[in-house]
Amino acid sequence: MSRACRPRRKGRKRWPAKLAGDKGYSYPRIRRWLWRHHIGAVVPTRKAKDTPRDENFDKASYRKRNLIERVIGWFKECRALATRYDKLAVNYVALWLVATIHFLLRKRLKWFAAALSETT
Repeated sequence: MSRACRPRRKGRKRWPAKLAGDKGYSYPRIRRWLWRHHIGAVVPTRKAKDTPRDENFDKASYRKRNLIERVIGWFKECRALATRYDKLAVNYVALWLVATIHFLLRKRLKWFAAALSETT
């Protein structure tokens, strides 16, 4: 059975501009594939003797990757989000929204409670 080809929207890129990964993705074969597809590699080099250091390594983009990993790690702690118990997609999206609100309120209430204890 062949797959149906869907046309892309005009103006949208097929590949991302950069790919961030950990040292496990620092192999010449992966870097060549990224170079062929015009994707910037934001991957630190391994500590092997045969791999030279990349002078164009973007530390700021690599630090953004850590932020995304921590958010995904927190959402994985919510068991209902990780396993998707809900049958309908609408309920699942609503659960994501509730979990996000819970996360933000918990974070802000700690700050708010600390600010109240300092003033009283």
